[in-house]
Amino acid sequence: MGFKETIKKVFSVHTETTEKHYDEQFKTRYYKTTKDRGVKEITEMFQQLDGYKVKKADSERGEIYVQMLKPRKAFVTVTVIQVKPFKTAVDFSVGTETVFFTDFGYSRKVIRTLYKELDQKLQYIGSGLGEQLL
Repeated sequence: MGFKETIKKVFSVHTETTEKHYDEQFKTRYYKTTKDRGVKEITEMFQQLDGYKVKKADSERGEIYVQMLKPRKAFVTVTVIQVKPFKTAVDFSVGTETVFFTDFGYSRKVIRTLYKELDQKLQYIGSGLGEQLL
């Protein structure tokens, strides 16, 4: 992790996962499921978690929009993409509502927590596997 990534991490109110993220914890995760089942399971997961309200779950597009109400306000976007039969990618994007220039790592903590919850619901295959699966 270079200087630029450190500055972005410290002065950020938004965190998202990507295929080639410099931090292994924030690489796209792959699960053994279909897109429709993934959207259903993730939506149910949010409905069971305290402080989360599902605004919209679009199974056709593979997107879920969630508002976080407590302990801090934030907005979560989940993208679910089926790359092969029973190999589905899940990415999170979390934006925190704050008056400060930083959320002090809160959006990163939310993503780690959400992936931990999701790992209990779906069978985890690996992270950052995009090039291997194509």
